[in-house]
Amino acid sequence: MSKLASLAKDTAIYGLSSIVGRFLNYWLVPLYTRVMPANEGGYGVVTEVYAWTAFWLVILTFGMETTFFRFANKEEGQSPQVYATTLKLVGGVCLLFVALGLCFLQPISGAMGYANHPWWIGLMMMVVAMDSFQCIPFAYLRFRKRPWHFASLKLLGIVVNIVANLIYYVCMGGRDIGMVFVINFGCTALTMILLLPQLHFHEPFDKSLVRHMLRYSFPLLLLGMAGILNQVADKMIFKHIYPSTDGEIQLGIYGAATKIAMIMAMLTQAFRYAYEPFVFGRSHDTDKNLMYANTMKYFVIFTLLAFLTVVCYIDILKYIIDSHYWEGLKVVPIVMAAEIMMGVYFNLSFWYKLTDETHWGAVFSFVGCAVLIIVNLVFVPRYGYMACAWAGCCGYASAMLLSYFVGQQRYPIPYPLKQIGLYAVLAAAIHTTTTLLPPMSLWLALIVNTLLLCGFAAVVVRREFWYVLRKKK
Repeated sequence: MSKLASLAKDTAIYGLSSIVGRFLNYWLVPLYTRVMPANEGGYGVVTEVYAWTAFWLVILTFGMETTFFRFANKEEGQSPQVYATTLKLVGGVCLLFVALGLCFLQPISGAMGYANHPWWIGLMMMVVAMDSFQCIPFAYLRFRKRPWHFASLKLLGIVVNIVANLIYYVCMGGRDIGMVFVINFGCTALTMILLLPQLHFHEPFDKSLVRHMLRYSFPLLLLGMAGILNQVADKMIFKHIYPSTDGEIQLGIYGAATKIAMIMAMLTQAFRYAYEPFVFGRSHDTDKNLMYANTMKYFVIFTLLAFLTVVCYIDILKYIIDSHYWEGLKVVPIVMAAEIMMGVYFNLSFWYKLTDETHWGAVFSFVGCAVLIIVNLVFVPRYGYMACAWAGCCGYASAMLLSYFVGQQRYPIPYPLKQIGLYAVLAAAIHTTTTLLPPMSLWLALIVNTLLLCGFAAVVVRREFWYVLRKKK
């Protein structure tokens, strides 16, 4: 339990940069959705460009975050050389990406539909290159168990970004969509400057080590590509397969509504920052499998609690976005369910990372990605962005189930499926109840939903913590 407590503490600290940081970024969502009217499609532009940015971030890091943790822990006493080699490798790839991208900027921006604004794409190319490189020194801070340093740098960049947006869009009354990308570039450059003390290049570049690292990371790259496509492929292709001319408008509505569901992504990301070094650091413990099983259970419990919190208070949370975007709120529970499955899939993924069989992750994720893309291609022309939401569920469910069944054959872990299933069914029943309730006043609906939410929490406390609480008395 002390190890799980340590994991919980680190997750809470990393959550300052993930959960609190993204919560602060929520202040930009109402801002953007008000200065970018839904019927003009401006927020659709932001949604699409940032989807491409997320995709290229995965390409340019090519699994080297996880690879760094694996080899820094594996090669005892060699972590400085592993770190320096990783920095040089990723840095070289990022510089090459920027050089090629700027050389072919006009045709690239034209193919994306932004021939009149190529500098938007050029700025984001430089942003994604810097972000990719920064992943390694941030991973180094996690490896050195410096979560507070990590969180403070992440939060500073977010706060500066918010303040700059408020100054331009509120104080100055600006309306230029491109300033979103200009401000992002400035904040990323500031973070780069602050990370300079963490860049240690003095150790030699080890070509032999690079070969071993690339052999380990290549399947992770495929895994990451498939994983990020599961998250952003719908936004990347939506306007190209949507039959109407208002594709950017519909994409903006979908992108704004999914922001409300991103609380689940925040929890998963904060958990990932703490869990990855934790797992590799405990890979030799005798009770590790039981620990992994319990971690999965508690992860599901708390993500279900987050799910219910959002759906029970959606009538309040919807004010995060402008009322013109509210028609997209129906996707929120679906997107959150997909995020829960993604988090479960991430928990399941460690069996092939610990056994160095990362090719399995690529297989599972590409199957999930293929399912997602096929569902989008078949159903988006008819059902619009609702098909995007359901496609995410189908894709993550496919990858999650494949990882579980293959993993239980190759690296069995005694997950408490009955307990997890009970909580999932209970959460689904409560959500269904909230949707089937007859029309009532806002305050009465909030009271009823709060009672239902408290009922779920009471069941969890009674089944999971009652014995511990009574023992303390």
